[in-house]
Amino acid sequence: MIDPLSASTRLASAGLEAQSLRLRIAAENVANAQSVGDGPGADPYARKTVTFRAAMDRAAGGTSVALQKIGTDDAPFRIERDPGNPAADAEGNVKMPNVNVLMEMADIREANRSFEANVQVIKQARAMVASVIDLLRT
Repeated sequence: MIDPLSASTRLASAGLEAQSLRLRIAAENVANAQSVGDGPGADPYARKTVTFRAAMDRAAGGTSVALQKIGTDDAPFRIERDPGNPAADAEGNVKMPNVNVLMEMADIREANRSFEANVQVIKQARAMVASVIDLLRT
């Protein structure tokens, strides 16, 4: 059996890993928001999605978070008229990625706040351990 402080730290670290992955995928989506296909009519970058699942952490005695899958968004690609683009089709239309930068930025903000909350859990657990050690010294 793991003690409650170690369990909370373990569960918070799983949350840190999950939010870190979520931040990385959202940043990748933003970076590729204008990445078109290689040739005329080719598909552009497809937005990536992250799905998590609840996972039982028996050692910590609680429910944790785990990656279920990294997938791609099946939303349709945007079509823009840009005849000079090498990826333009015969009519001058270019398939653009299905990435909404505003939605990605909101996702980044939410993941960042969740990341910070997990960091605070770890800091509080460390402070509690330090307090117990100080009490034992006296």
